[in-house]
Amino acid sequence: MSQIIDGKKISQEIKDELKEKVAKLKEQGTEIALAVIQVGEDPASSVYVRNKKRACEYIGIESVAYEIPETTTQDELLAIIDDCNKNPKINGILVQLPLPDHIDEDTVIKAIAPEKDVDGFHPQSVGAMTIGEPGFLPCTPAGIIQLLKRSGVEIEGKECVIIGRSNIVGKPMALLLLRENGTVTICHSRTKNLKEVAKRADILVAALGRPKFIDESYVKEGAVVIDVGIHRDANNKLCGDVDFDRVAPHTSAITPVPGGVGPMTIAMLMNNCVESAEK
Repeated sequence: MSQIIDGKKISQEIKDELKEKVAKLKEQGTEIALAVIQVGEDPASSVYVRNKKRACEYIGIESVAYEIPETTTQDELLAIIDDCNKNPKINGILVQLPLPDHIDEDTVIKAIAPEKDVDGFHPQSVGAMTIGEPGFLPCTPAGIIQLLKRSGVEIEGKECVIIGRSNIVGKPMALLLLRENGTVTICHSRTKNLKEVAKRADILVAALGRPKFIDESYVKEGAVVIDVGIHRDANNKLCGDVDFDRVAPHTSAITPVPGGVGPMTIAMLMNNCVESAEK
């Protein structure tokens, strides 16, 4: 019987632990604030921003919202980030991606002070992660490590295969699994014999952005499968990169969509905010 890894439950445990930490910090006179900047009204972004604000409220972190129109120029956005960088009351800065086409994402990410980069996307944060220095870890890969550890999945010595090489999930995921002493392979659209490589995995992470692409023919019997994708299927139901119904019977553990990786991303964002205040 496959174990369904419950991201909602595990993220709640993390938020409860953080709530205690925040209460202690407040007793010592330390308040925590997260600046959340959203440009335009992309519906998916609005949902994410709302969930982040809710999590802040639950844990006791103040969220400072900047909801600015799509017509905002890059210079105007950079001025807001600069204000937040200089504001000692703000511990973390989050710019909700994607940004409108006229704004360069790289320039915006680099403008955030590394000590407030709670998304873990700044080149300095990425460099620190690569060589194992302290710094903020990107939230989704860090959340996946927590999902595995808190579900009793041993990473050390395991064959780990990641399908997808994005800067936000694939590449940092590989580094974090490596840090836990996994043996890591990254696959992508040019990988030859993708099925054969995927079938070697004791831990398979699907982050390729294609709905229900991974079926049972990609999965070794008894593997642990982590599904990072989020899409809507033909019936407008949420689904992942993994065809859950076909794959689940062949796994020892699997994350569902929704309710798997998604809630962990926000929990780890909150964790980074608290770490920022502790520093």
